[in-house]
Amino acid sequence: MKKTKLFLTVSLLLCSLTSTHAQKYVGGDLSVLLKYEEQKATYLDKDGKAIADVLAFVKEQGWNTVRVRLFADPSKDTDKNVCQDIEYVKSLGKRIKAAGLCFMLDFHYSDTWADPEHQATPLEWGKINTPAFEYIYTYTKTNLEALVAAAATPDFIQIGNEISFGMLWDGCKVSANSNWTAYEDTNWDHFSTALKNASKACREMCPEAKIVIHTEQCANNPTLDVAFFKRIQQYDIDYDIIGTSYYPYFKGPLANLDKGFSELEKNFPDKQIQLVETGYPSKWEVEGSTYDYTKTYPYSHEGQRQYAADLIATLKKHPQVNGLSWWYAEANAKGCTGTLANGWYNASLFDNETGRALPALYELKAFDDGSTGIGSISADRQQADDTWYSLSGRRLEGRPQQKGLYINQQKKIIVR
Repeated sequence: MKKTKLFLTVSLLLCSLTSTHAQKYVGGDLSVLLKYEEQKATYLDKDGKAIADVLAFVKEQGWNTVRVRLFADPSKDTDKNVCQDIEYVKSLGKRIKAAGLCFMLDFHYSDTWADPEHQATPLEWGKINTPAFEYIYTYTKTNLEALVAAAATPDFIQIGNEISFGMLWDGCKVSANSNWTAYEDTNWDHFSTALKNASKACREMCPEAKIVIHTEQCANNPTLDVAFFKRIQQYDIDYDIIGTSYYPYFKGPLANLDKGFSELEKNFPDKQIQLVETGYPSKWEVEGSTYDYTKTYPYSHEGQRQYAADLIATLKKHPQVNGLSWWYAEANAKGCTGTLANGWYNASLFDNETGRALPALYELKAFDDGSTGIGSISADRQQADDTWYSLSGRRLEGRPQQKGLYINQQKKIIVR
């Protein structure tokens, strides 16, 4: 191949990928922000200057995305952090959009916390003469209609929170085998129907939004996580992004996350990946911690910042990873006199005693540097006309066998 033609080939590929995948999404979950504002929490920047508007402040620090959870009827729970009903989310979501930030909506499909150990079906749903895996369509659509009408249209929608073992556990709970390497067949038909119905509602009401399916086994058991998304693929469930959680004090070192991402990229080259929850303490360990990472990252402001920096370095190794969100970033007891004054959670991005923004908050902007993940492709590897790439720029070994959108001979090609 002549040098001029080779240069054109590489340039066209770079332009195609840059225009499609240069954008990265970085920010945090600020679901309790309105409650902190009600209690007059004192938010300061690193120099002690008062922050008038937290959303405007984080945007100035390079954030472009804010995540908010939604519960069906949080009044059924006594936890004051479980307060995000549709009216609450409409109010906060509208502010997020007005601030020029992307809005990630996290459906918990429960009255309380939904996670690997708890996926309780909303109590009111039990009074409806429709199976939960069917009613989820109506519920999802109704709430999205309300958000669109309130100028709070989500840009990303999680259809479930940490659903590694299903959701709506009155019929959509799925189980792994005894050695946690594969899933049993129990309830997958109902679970997949629930996801399909939720996804359908999202496409109808928010056609521009990206749909996220969120699990939490990536770092501690990537084999099971891959098995989960293989099942999702088998049932032909419509979604865009693989979402995952990673808390090192539960899931182990960053090397575990690195390995998990590699497995997901290898098995699902057509999917983007986002770390939708993470965090690390700045003073003392989080209650229930099972992994001690303090020799690498002491429980200190600097230790937390270094964790954030090394996390970002790990994420950047993976071209399909385009999102990073810090969980409960707004937690801040300074100035509060009510239920949030105890400052129990110190893995946020504000100091509970001083109210100042922590160094890790400023570190997060390093994730969104415009990188496309294509830098490792060299000219000599372009010479074969049948070279295939994922949209994120990863060279594949021959024609892809899985359905998806790919790059071949400078063109985007759909493999069906």
